[in-house]
Amino acid sequence: MSTAMNFGSKSFKPRPPDKGAFPLDHFGECKAFKEKFMKCLRESNYDNSKCRLQSKDYLECRMDHQLMAKEPLEKLGFKDLMDPPPSQADKDSKP
Repeated sequence: MSTAMNFGSKSFKPRPPDKGAFPLDHFGECKAFKEKFMKCLRESNYDNSKCRLQSKDYLECRMDHQLMAKEPLEKLGFKDLMDPPPSQADKDSKP
């Protein structure tokens, strides 16, 4: 008698995440950014919307140190935190 339960012939087929794997920060290159983000979360009762700037800084650090694939910050949901491009009027008024 078999003790294994067979619920059908379907087997689980794992697939990689859509954005790929994210390597661990073994050398602590972004640890300070992570700590600032975690501190902000604790102080804001884990309301991550209040810590978006720290989150952006942490992700930028990870991208700069090849710990995740480079992505435009706009695509990661930080378009509103980006510096606006200088307007033509600003360029014309400077000597």
